[in-house]
Amino acid sequence: MPADLSDVQTLLAVARAGGFREAGRSSGASASTMSEAVRRLEERLGVRLLHRTTRSVTPTEAGQRLIERLGPALAEVEAALRVVDELKGRPAGTLRLNVPVSAARLVLPSILPGFLVAYPDIRVEVDAEDGFVDVLAAGSDAGIRYDERLAQDMIAIPIGPRVQRFATAASPAYLNRRGRPSHPRDLLSHDCILGRFASGALTAPWEFERDGEVLKVEPASRLIVRVGGATDLAVDAAIGGAGVIHLFEDWLVPHFASGALEPVLADWWQPFSGPFLYYSQRRLVPPPLRTFVDYVRALK
Repeated sequence: MPADLSDVQTLLAVARAGGFREAGRSSGASASTMSEAVRRLEERLGVRLLHRTTRSVTPTEAGQRLIERLGPALAEVEAALRVVDELKGRPAGTLRLNVPVSAARLVLPSILPGFLVAYPDIRVEVDAEDGFVDVLAAGSDAGIRYDERLAQDMIAIPIGPRVQRFATAASPAYLNRRGRPSHPRDLLSHDCILGRFASGALTAPWEFERDGEVLKVEPASRLIVRVGGATDLAVDAAIGGAGVIHLFEDWLVPHFASGALEPVLADWWQPFSGPFLYYSQRRLVPPPLRTFVDYVRALK
């Protein structure tokens, strides 16, 4: 007996949300209704699809394989239906974006408010994380990434500032106590605040550039925070005198203006290309995404 498409969609929603109650909140259905749909699907397929405990709900091996195969296919079906929906009038539907925390903090605030005002029938969901994910498998329409992390089969358009810099800074109290570095190598004798990505990699070495000379420094650290979720903690710790921080310049500018942080080695700050909005060229572009792409392009 073929499985009901709505039951398959429920399975995907539960797996993405990590639980029946969480999935029910976003869909408007009760947890019991969601659970019954998955149980019905499991009975029809004759295999368990989810591990259920009192603390978590995770896919079994069979469930994960089903999700990996059907997730992109269902996303394509939904995109095709949204294209038809567009013919009924002005753009409507949900736009799902997967972005790094830095983009949620520094890029989208100058774009999303105007977009939402211009297109009141479009709903935007933003998932901010710094781990590298497959946007289609994650159920997103598009993502924001820097060019070194873009897959070759993606369409990418510039979004936000085209040139950015990493800035180095510390509190005046820390610099008065430990001295002000005059060269990147001086950082080797300072306490520095590092970040760790979800992959386990550290935000090191720190790279600096001046007059064509590029230097990489592996600073010592007594404080390491999770990139994205704990970045504000790193900034607050730097303000509190815990050490030297190396972060997006735009993130630190307000603290330069207030005097809470002091620029360090400003003539060595290295510029790099700004981020891109990217999406797959292998699938239909849903109306909300096409509208957002046009909006972003018009902001240039």
